[in-house]
Amino acid sequence: METLLPPRTAHGAGLTGMGAASGRATGRARVVRDPARATLEPGEILVAPTADPGWTPLFLTAGGLVTETGAVMAHGPTVAREYGIPAVICVPGATERIRTGQLITVDGAAGTVTVEEE
Repeated sequence: METLLPPRTAHGAGLTGMGAASGRATGRARVVRDPARATLEPGEILVAPTADPGWTPLFLTAGGLVTETGAVMAHGPTVAREYGIPAVICVPGATERIRTGQLITVDGAAGTVTVEEE
């Protein structure tokens, strides 16, 4: 099976999804697959497969949100807008393409996630 790599941009690797909460944030990624056992440092960008009400406590410290699934009116983006954090949803393979600790920039208006060069 061939691994698809994100396209290269002038500043790193770019991923595209759907902007769901406007704003722009840069921070370290925290890939989380199970919210029950997860912690987030203030300002970290939450990268998850999805976000339902069980994920809400993580939004208190998140600097941004990236999910692989969702809809603009779904729980995750709605809470992100209420908390004033940018969100990009429907990013295919985000939890596989982004690693915890990588510096990423989330642009909730443009629907892009930039993974900075290491």
